[in-house]
Amino acid sequence: MSSWDETEAEAQHIDGAVTSQTPATVIPGDRGTLPVEARRVLVQLLRGPSVDVRRHAKLWPILLRDEDVITSRLHDIFLELVIDRDQGVAFTRQMAFEQLDIPILLRKAPLTFIESVLVLYLRQRLTQADAQGDRAVVSNPEMLEHMSVFERQPNPDHAKFEKQSLNAIEKMKTLSLLHKLQGTDERYEVSPTLKLLFSAEDIQALTKVYMTSVSPSLDGHDSSEEVAAD
Repeated sequence: MSSWDETEAEAQHIDGAVTSQTPATVIPGDRGTLPVEARRVLVQLLRGPSVDVRRHAKLWPILLRDEDVITSRLHDIFLELVIDRDQGVAFTRQMAFEQLDIPILLRKAPLTFIESVLVLYLRQRLTQADAQGDRAVVSNPEMLEHMSVFERQPNPDHAKFEKQSLNAIEKMKTLSLLHKLQGTDERYEVSPTLKLLFSAEDIQALTKVYMTSVSPSLDGHDSSEEVAAD
């Protein structure tokens, strides 16, 4: 596939209209109508979990430029485009319409209790970082320490709990909710996508539930969010 850059992309966009090379000059037999760079955005949105301005610096301006046509393509497959311009994050979510039996494209990523505890912690760190005007950065020891508060006492199988906690961190990485910082072994930036998945009100309500839980079940599935995860 041919290379491209933002200058080339802007040159193909005239007076707000989406333009492109003749499809045959890109891929023989191609019947698509979107420009190649807009297709890249669409693919990233479908791969998930998000497009964000820092990790996808080339895709972000294309997303904003071609928002209408990309939204139209997503609507064709019953998906909505959610964009937070202030945070520089965009993702897709399933349409909901009670009067129509809509086929489900995005699958849910169920979270165990301890995974939900970690999600809440990461969302809280985002809130704190916003208040201070900083990026939300966490370390493995900090996350493990927070989850340890919810370990049963006494716990005859501490090794199992520790494994579940480490697996929870790995799941956040798999869902791209944690991005490893370059040059570090155990420090990660929390994805701002979490702000769109969980509102501040959601976090307050869920935190009260978890903090008042007695003998929580670590094997249950307590919450899920619709995210495009492989």
